[in-house]
Amino acid sequence: MSCKCDSYGVLRPHSVTITEFGAVGDGVTLNTKAFQNAMFYLNSFADKGGAKLFVPAGRWLTGSFDLISHLTLWLDKDAVILGSTYSEDWPVVDPLPSYGRGRELPGGRHRSLIFGRNLTDVVITGENGTIDGQGFEWWERFRNKTLDYTRPHLVELMNSTGVVISNLTFLNSPFWTIHPVYCSQVTVRNVTIRAPLNSPNTDGIDPDSCDDVCIEDCFITTGDDVIAIKSGWDEYGISYGRPSTNIIIRRLIGETRSSGIAIGSEMSGGVSEVHAEDLLFFNSAAGIRIKTSPGRGGYVKNIYMANVTLVNVGTAIRFTGNYGEHPDEHYDPNATPLIEKITFKDIKGENITTAGLMQGIEGDSFRDICLYNITLQVTTNSPWNCSYIEGYSEMVTPETCESLRGEIFPDHCSDCYGLPSDLRISRKRNKGAWLLSW
Repeated sequence: MSCKCDSYGVLRPHSVTITEFGAVGDGVTLNTKAFQNAMFYLNSFADKGGAKLFVPAGRWLTGSFDLISHLTLWLDKDAVILGSTYSEDWPVVDPLPSYGRGRELPGGRHRSLIFGRNLTDVVITGENGTIDGQGFEWWERFRNKTLDYTRPHLVELMNSTGVVISNLTFLNSPFWTIHPVYCSQVTVRNVTIRAPLNSPNTDGIDPDSCDDVCIEDCFITTGDDVIAIKSGWDEYGISYGRPSTNIIIRRLIGETRSSGIAIGSEMSGGVSEVHAEDLLFFNSAAGIRIKTSPGRGGYVKNIYMANVTLVNVGTAIRFTGNYGEHPDEHYDPNATPLIEKITFKDIKGENITTAGLMQGIEGDSFRDICLYNITLQVTTNSPWNCSYIEGYSEMVTPETCESLRGEIFPDHCSDCYGLPSDLRISRKRNKGAWLLSW
């Protein structure tokens, strides 16, 4: 799979600077009205080729503001957009229909710092400028249990098509950092995302009920999953029924106290056709993780991850079939998920505590799990722990659990998503060492 062309280089016939609307880049003056007024003005150019809003060097404090269609938001290399530390500057909006409530608390949720819905052709980019959510106050309120509503994301776009986010640094999100939801044709490229490793739920990039997504050439270090692919929560996600599909992830470096790439736990609308390759995760709790639970419904299938390097990672591959966390008591405990056709190929790891902790669901085994050419330097005497898992493996060190020891070749290659049948010809060749190039 390959990423489609994006609109990074699009030329907008109209351009304005945020200072033209009274903004002051002193890090103290609140510029919410300036950003809102700029968007109102630029919207008149939407049918004339669109417009560009330039944010020059400075520290531009603001509350939440909405983007418009056919817009480029461009940050100078020394520009910093700062999120206000006052919750009243982040309005409360309705919960997502595929979640039924706020992710943390019943009811609504604070709107993201940069927000948009029902948009087309939106570019957020620049010369490695910075968007800083200043999430410290939000993290403390979470720890002290003084939140009234679910914390806001740093960037959230809803029901939008043709989204490009590139060449920027994102810091200290109050909650998930970049959250496209119900979107199509999304590209996130060449971004850096940072938050302290002890910051709660500061996921890096979370495509949620999205299709045709490309994430590449990113460095992410956060307090939660580096990438988390989602598609709705229990009965609300099942009812909304919008899957995440056709997702490409490549050339990614990440560090986290959680997982490098996670699918779920909210996956009730389904997740499929995920291709990830050329990944490096270090100092992390898990490398690759799938999270689900009875009550989720939905499916995770046709997943292919290859060329993965893990360094100082707790569990290389982890499946959790009883993750729990339900929005309310109305979920159907008999709505079990379908987990099948998941392939992990060409994985190397050093200083790994556990090779695999793979726990399916009793009566609903995860099947067609395929492991090929995996070498892990494991520090525990029990490298694999599997339950309710069915699949195949070849060239795996240390030897995997009994339920995964069926041979891939010659009879089960078609059960392994993404593995070409002619791979058996070269599987015994010396592959040599491989290095990621950045």
